[in-house]
Amino acid sequence: MAKMATILFSAASFLIFACSLTDAAGGLELNFYDKTCPGVSNVVEAVIAHYISKAPTLAAPLLRMHFHDCFVRGCDGSVLLNSTKSRKAEKEAAPNLTLRGFQVIDAAKAAVEKVCPGVVSCADILALVARDAVHMLGGPFWNVPTGRRDGVVSIQNEAVAKLPPPNGTFSKLKSIFASNGLDVKDLVVLSGGHTIGMSHCNSFSSRLYNFTGKGDMDPSLDKSYAAHLKIKCKPGDNKTIVEMDPGSFRTFDTHYYVNVKKNRGLFQSDAALLTNNEAQSYINKGLESSSFLWDFARSMEKMGRIGVLTGTAGQIRRHCAFTN
Repeated sequence: MAKMATILFSAASFLIFACSLTDAAGGLELNFYDKTCPGVSNVVEAVIAHYISKAPTLAAPLLRMHFHDCFVRGCDGSVLLNSTKSRKAEKEAAPNLTLRGFQVIDAAKAAVEKVCPGVVSCADILALVARDAVHMLGGPFWNVPTGRRDGVVSIQNEAVAKLPPPNGTFSKLKSIFASNGLDVKDLVVLSGGHTIGMSHCNSFSSRLYNFTGKGDMDPSLDKSYAAHLKIKCKPGDNKTIVEMDPGSFRTFDTHYYVNVKKNRGLFQSDAALLTNNEAQSYINKGLESSSFLWDFARSMEKMGRIGVLTGTAGQIRRHCAFTN
């Protein structure tokens, strides 16, 4: 059975690769660095393999970092920039305070700079890193068209306004995704990324202790699951972390959707998926592993094109945390 699953997964990966060979959008190309930095993907992959082999839990934060980058100013590496004396950067926005893995991006950038100085953008490296990190936890492999250039602006308040909140209603989430050219299917598919990773208690504790401001619990949350969470997360706890997909948080699979259907999605935004018929329909479909892997790959490719800077726009940063 395991062998058959491997065969099916390999076939799906091949189809994703084959169907994307001629893909190019917004100035991005699959082989953009073939002449200027051949083998860049291998260099990045080697760095990621080193980190993920030692700390598999880094995969989810690296995926989240790419997501948070693309939803604010497009996929331009702005989430990687440090604050300046005159302006606080996206890193300091509340939704980004728990981001981890910046050292991995820096290490990948340094490795690439050794062989191709001043050629490959931080935005492209982040997109490659997210793909490799997911793939190393059993997720799909998708092609990453490259040619992104790095932005030079990063604003704290923009991240607060533009990132999908963990307590978002379905209409709110749908609106934010639509503003980035993503549809309901993309919303549900990309939410499936919650199959890996951890979350701090304060991202969902209002569902346990003060859902409507009256000291009540979210009635849509499974009671036994809520009781389990209350043992781990006491009121006001902002340090403890829990699995987003209990029992399967280190494996990229469809178990997240199983939990959502049982009203055991960790965030209010997870539960919100059950309030829309189209989203519910995909959740049922997404429980078929091969379908989810394929769809996730396609939605990630689509997300990776949001608002990209190409051509002579932006710059190629020498260090990802600072503009040139």
